[in-house]
Amino acid sequence: MRILLVEDEKKVANFIRMGLEQEHYAVDVALNGQEGLNLAETIPYDLIILDLMLPGIPGLDLLKQLRSDRKTTPVLILTAKGDVNDKVAGLDGGANDYLVKPFAFAELSARVRALMRRDTVQSGAVLRYADVELDMTAHLVKRAGREIDLKPKEFALLEYLLSNAGRAITRTMILEHVWDVHFDSISNVVDVHINSLRNKLDKNFKPPLIHTIRGVGYVLKDKSA
Repeated sequence: MRILLVEDEKKVANFIRMGLEQEHYAVDVALNGQEGLNLAETIPYDLIILDLMLPGIPGLDLLKQLRSDRKTTPVLILTAKGDVNDKVAGLDGGANDYLVKPFAFAELSARVRALMRRDTVQSGAVLRYADVELDMTAHLVKRAGREIDLKPKEFALLEYLLSNAGRAITRTMILEHVWDVHFDSISNVVDVHINSLRNKLDKNFKPPLIHTIRGVGYVLKDKSA
């Protein structure tokens, strides 16, 4: 799951980013409203955590712009503005949740999980292709009815492949969705994780589903069909 954090206080942003990354989320950080808007409009995030008092474009204006552009990404407002009127304005402006600073990270994490679950249920909690089934709510993967134990990044990688089954996916696309947007694109981390996923998903099953497209990337496809 990939999160955009729009927060101008660097110490707070680093604290939240590190905490979320320890929980296996990929996190991009924007330090001002314009940067946040640019990222939110070009990258498909699973959640946006948004401060209201931002340089450039204020958080509430950013949120309204996203909703006017029909962006339905869940938004959690995280701000020091705790007045009832501010909360009403944020929720009426299109936010899905509202948390006031100072905050406990455990609560922030719980709210993130709740929003992720809610969005997953609305979009379809189970992804299926051929004889593979991935349950995003239970964090469970099966092939031909047999449970497969995946590490968090392998799970995220399979989720992305299943969401784009039959479509060629480049290494850059995988890096941007499963890992941080600024990840070193020269690294072989994608190939390593693809090989690991193949060993678990394809090695003891037929037909193989994960295929390499030379010079492009990968595709999840049942070529026997």
